[in-house]
Amino acid sequence: MKDNFPKCIEMVLHHEGGYVDHPKDPGGATNFGITKKVYEVYLGRSCTKDEVKDMPMEAVLDIYKRKYWNKVRGDDLPSGLDWAVFDFAVNAGVSRSAKTLQGFLSTPIDGIIGSGTLQAIKDYPTTLKGVIEVFTAQRSSFYRTLKNYDTFGKGWDKRCYETRVSALEMLEST
Repeated sequence: MKDNFPKCIEMVLHHEGGYVDHPKDPGGATNFGITKKVYEVYLGRSCTKDEVKDMPMEAVLDIYKRKYWNKVRGDDLPSGLDWAVFDFAVNAGVSRSAKTLQGFLSTPIDGIIGSGTLQAIKDYPTTLKGVIEVFTAQRSSFYRTLKNYDTFGKGWDKRCYETRVSALEMLEST
């Protein structure tokens, strides 16, 4: 059984970096890609921006594993696609990532990756490389619809491209 989570979390942390609190980012105070709101849910209480800045890495890893990787069924997705879907889930939400994948597969679009979505991946009329390519194109198109694309678009485009390259490399190495 593959375990791509350690490699994928390393790449997510590269993309997400450290603490930011950009005034145009609707997520607000964020550290390692974990927003203050997500961290508060994890803690079960309100927290300060300083607590977000000082977020321990074990909490970051636990949040990413339980709230993102497991929710997109990272262990059940093919190598490479797991990374692409996980990274987009981190950046745009689990439901958005799942719906983007489901949007071009022959499966209901419900925002939850289940057995039907996993089967639709296997049944898709092209190779897994094709699934990754279409998913990346759909992801890129989504970013262009956002009102803050002018502010963050170059970074999103770069991230999208880097994720695609890494996903294809992961796929080829399996």
